[in-house]
Amino acid sequence: MREAIGRIAAWIERVDPGAHRRVKGLRIGTAYGGAIALGSVHDVMALDPIHASLAILAGGFALWASVFEARGTRYESTRDLVLLCAAAAAGAWFFAVLAPLLDLPLLQQYGLSGGEWILLPSVFLACYLRRYGVLGMGVGLQLYIGGLLAYGTGLKPVDTPEIGIALLIAIVASVVPRLLSGPGEKPTPSPPPVHSAYRDSRFSAECIMGLQATATAVIIIVLNSAFGLVEPVWAITAGVCGTTVTAAGTVARMKQRIIGTLIGVPLGLACLPLAAHAPLIVCAVVALALIVYVMALPDRYDIACGAFSIILMITLAVSGEHSVPVLVARAWETLLGGAIAMLIAVYVIPLRPVQATHDGVIGRVDR
Repeated sequence: MREAIGRIAAWIERVDPGAHRRVKGLRIGTAYGGAIALGSVHDVMALDPIHASLAILAGGFALWASVFEARGTRYESTRDLVLLCAAAAAGAWFFAVLAPLLDLPLLQQYGLSGGEWILLPSVFLACYLRRYGVLGMGVGLQLYIGGLLAYGTGLKPVDTPEIGIALLIAIVASVVPRLLSGPGEKPTPSPPPVHSAYRDSRFSAECIMGLQATATAVIIIVLNSAFGLVEPVWAITAGVCGTTVTAAGTVARMKQRIIGTLIGVPLGLACLPLAAHAPLIVCAVVALALIVYVMALPDRYDIACGAFSIILMITLAVSGEHSVPVLVARAWETLLGGAIAMLIAVYVIPLRPVQATHDGVIGRVDR
């Protein structure tokens, strides 16, 4: 036992020698728990008594805004957190406004009344906005996550006040822990800019990445219309989060996501009995998994995906979802989305490097 604890401690020190990621993990857990708690307060729920998804929206906005925020000073972090929460609210509002279209008989006839197609603009932007650095990438992903939360909670135009209340709660819940963490965090290094070797005169690399993710989503929507997937958005999310600037990078990232999910889902299912009998232990497991997720995300995407799968399984069980086929679908639909995304990136819309010819003209290299 002592040897195992020593190995875990050595791994933690290796991946997070200055404890900065652990501090951020604790801050993210605090933001998520605070948003859920504030959204569940009776006086707050009384502002919108008809709907019960306020805590879910606020928790999702605050959680992912805190994950994507990557600044080093309180002012910059606060600014980005507000923008990221607002982007998530905008994504949720966009879905809610278009939700009445889902009642059209034509969409119901072809199995498109679920609303996955409403997510397509945010799927493209989640990749395209990466050209604007860390904040742009976060805003794009928050637009998608906001739509995803609205999709999951079935928001409609009448729910726009609820989105506004959730936004205010999320801002408070995410900003306060960041102000308290202060210099205990370091800024996340900005991702390297897309090399000019992956650009040409027609489309930027980020645009091609957006087209790849969108094509993956369209194929999944068609498959859902034809065969009826359990949770098609899980497959779409795999394509959105796994698409990178190169085909090789996309393949590697998809493999890591698939491996992590296939390991994390069974571990999460094993924790389900605790959800009903030991809720405090479950909360501790979720908090620990959040810290591991943040620590592993930059360098070990497979471990991060495994930790998040555990969190997802437990939170779904706590929210009342106990169907094993639905929970297991997280694994096989991630596999489906990852496989489609890899095929799109390698064979259908490949992002190939370009090079200068001897005449000084940029030409595309086909490999």
